[in-house]
Amino acid sequence: MIKYKNKYGNVKVKNGIHLFDSKKEMRRYHDLLLLVKAGEIQNLQVHPKFTLQKGFRDRGGKAIRAVTVTWDFYYTKGIKVFVEDVKSPITRRETAYNIRKRLFVWKYPDIEFLEV
Repeated sequence: MIKYKNKYGNVKVKNGIHLFDSKKEMRRYHDLLLLVKAGEIQNLQVHPKFTLQKGFRDRGGKAIRAVTVTWDFYYTKGIKVFVEDVKSPITRRETAYNIRKRLFVWKYPDIEFLEV
């Protein structure tokens, strides 16, 4: 387990092949693994990436990159699809995070978004 520090004082933790932004996120991953083993959830993915807006070229021909967002976890439970993001109370108030979350909920209405 290798530790890295980020701007909010959380310690990044590398566990096997995954690098988690916090110990809390790593603990949630282990909880979800237990749910997979118990058969309660399926198709667990770590750090899935979603496109909020496709890339395009502006009037001058300059390439504008796609707007993407990476959440912490993706899984299914029966026919329902879930995305989870582990957040502290401080980061839940960030404007950029809230904009990404709102755009995601609007673009992907069939996926339930959960903050942990």
